[in-house]
Amino acid sequence: MRTAVALGSNLGNRLENLRAARKAIFNLANVKLPILSSAVYETEPVGCEPGAGKFWNAVVEFEYEDDPERLLEQLIQIEGTLGRKRDHPRNVSRTIDIDLLYCGDQQINDERLQLPHPRLHLRTFVLRPLADIRPDLVLLGEKKTVSALLAEFKEPGDVVPCAASW
Repeated sequence: MRTAVALGSNLGNRLENLRAARKAIFNLANVKLPILSSAVYETEPVGCEPGAGKFWNAVVEFEYEDDPERLLEQLIQIEGTLGRKRDHPRNVSRTIDIDLLYCGDQQINDERLQLPHPRLHLRTFVLRPLADIRPDLVLLGEKKTVSALLAEFKEPGDVVPCAASW
């Protein structure tokens, strides 16, 4: 099933953090071709501590042949390997943030996992890179394409391209 994750980093070498996360995800046994990667964008932190640095964000999509809960566990392990602590407060600066956006048309709503991601359509830092790779995608529960949602977005703040290929 087509599966997407959002990657974000605002500590350390942000581009290298994104590259390391992408490589680790693509090396998972149940991740298959075709693999799509958006450009990387710099965005203002949303809901972070005062003085937090800007984030670099990207989205990757791939074919995944397993249970979404298993993928979530693997993504949490990748975050830990790349220096993210599980006991951190919500929305603080971090070396890496990996959010599972969707797994095909699966709907899950439990305390550990919500699919599709419940705030995906509200975040330009996710919609902009997702529009790079899937502009005509209509997210589960939405009536408009990703590019149409992005075009209507009124959030202040810039989403600035930083790396087309990475």
